[in-house]
Amino acid sequence: MHGYTWRTINLFVDMEQFLMSHSAQFFLIIIVAVVGFIVQARLQSVFKKYAKVAFPGGLTGREVAERMLCDNGIDDVTVLSTPGRLTDHYNPATRTVNLSPDVYNGNSVSAAAVAAHECGHAVQHARGYTPLKFRSAMVPVMTFSSSIVTWVIILGLVLINTFPALFWLGIGLLGASALFSIVTLPVEYNASHRAMVWLKDSGTLQGVEANQAREALSWAARTYLVAALSAIATLLYYLGFARRS
Repeated sequence: MHGYTWRTINLFVDMEQFLMSHSAQFFLIIIVAVVGFIVQARLQSVFKKYAKVAFPGGLTGREVAERMLCDNGIDDVTVLSTPGRLTDHYNPATRTVNLSPDVYNGNSVSAAAVAAHECGHAVQHARGYTPLKFRSAMVPVMTFSSSIVTWVIILGLVLINTFPALFWLGIGLLGASALFSIVTLPVEYNASHRAMVWLKDSGTLQGVEANQAREALSWAARTYLVAALSAIATLLYYLGFARRS
């Protein structure tokens, strides 16, 4: 009974020391979270605004995507509609550009920008863009890692004095997550760049509408930047504790 009591007390002492000695790092995580909330809110505001701006050529997101794929000589990628909102993505495994209903059927500047961005990933795949290949190879690992990392960290904290290797395993998983977020940055920024180059060079968007599309894609890219900063801040937070322990 006494042994159990002392272990419980030691656990609470460890947790108190953890929180007090890492207040600065925790504050950094809070700042990044607040910035992320602001960026996400701004992104939704911008996309909602430009979703009301009619596409000059009257093309839907599906038609924009198909035209961009065709202009880049890609004939083995299918454009599909996928349920949900903001669920747009390119799947290299199935070679499909998946667009949410608002984008697939929409004929707005926002729809055109999103469709072209996702096709930018298809172009990356076709051209053998190295960061995309690296990111795609990491997806299975990250899918498994994200499902267990929280529990590994929690158990690692509980057993920090008796089995510290478990906590270090959790840090390793957080490190993999941070690396994945960093690798994602060039993939997303490059896809937006490819989208804007094609939209302008093909005459699909010009002038004011092209600037609106660029603004929308810029805010979308910033969400990935914030995600990377958040992953790095979280890693540093736990890494600092592990070193002191």
